[in-house]
Amino acid sequence: MTPHKVLLSWSGGKDSAWALHLLRRDPSIDVVALLTTFNSEFDRVAMHAVRRELMEQQAQAARLPLWAVPLPWPCSNEQYEACMRQTLDHAIAEGIETVAFGDLFLEDIRAYREIQMAKVNMTPLFPVWGIDTTELAHEMIASGLKARLTCIDPRKLDASFAGREFDENLLRDLPPGTDPCGENGEFHSFVYAGPMFRHEIPIETGEVVERDGFVFADLLPAKEAAAAR
Repeated sequence: MTPHKVLLSWSGGKDSAWALHLLRRDPSIDVVALLTTFNSEFDRVAMHAVRRELMEQQAQAARLPLWAVPLPWPCSNEQYEACMRQTLDHAIAEGIETVAFGDLFLEDIRAYREIQMAKVNMTPLFPVWGIDTTELAHEMIASGLKARLTCIDPRKLDASFAGREFDENLLRDLPPGTDPCGENGEFHSFVYAGPMFRHEIPIETGEVVERDGFVFADLLPAKEAAAAR
């Protein structure tokens, strides 16, 4: 049987990376591309503020093309949906009928994605949905996945967590009530190594800034950080 084509919604974080890892274990699935939205004003990931160059390096390490969706800034929900619709129409023309997402347990987010996929007659897929997040966090780390926290909600975590490694020390330091995978918006991450990549992506943590109510750690390609010194 020919594997069916799947487009993976790609934030660059650990949950979408783990989704890729699980999808590749299924012989009935062929992940054909990574789909990422970018803030066109700053050329960074719309949610995590990671530089486009690093996202492109992830795609290379994953051996997949990166489908970039530029979003205006500021961007209304209507504009977002219009931009996504164009990309999904292209996916359908390429014979892709399924989009996978790295959501873990937020029902409202899942319902929104299901509604949007139904509008274009595409099927949503949730490969990591319902996995216990404590077990998942430990499994990710044990697998060799390496990630760094890029965005912190200071209402939920101390700003000092920005830029930290997603490792066992981090899990021990998370305050009570914090989801180990940050699914409630406590933090976002950037994966630079793991079983879904063919090689590690060299990075360094740059400036940490507070903007729009969040704390961001600017990740730099290692060569760029070295040149700046």
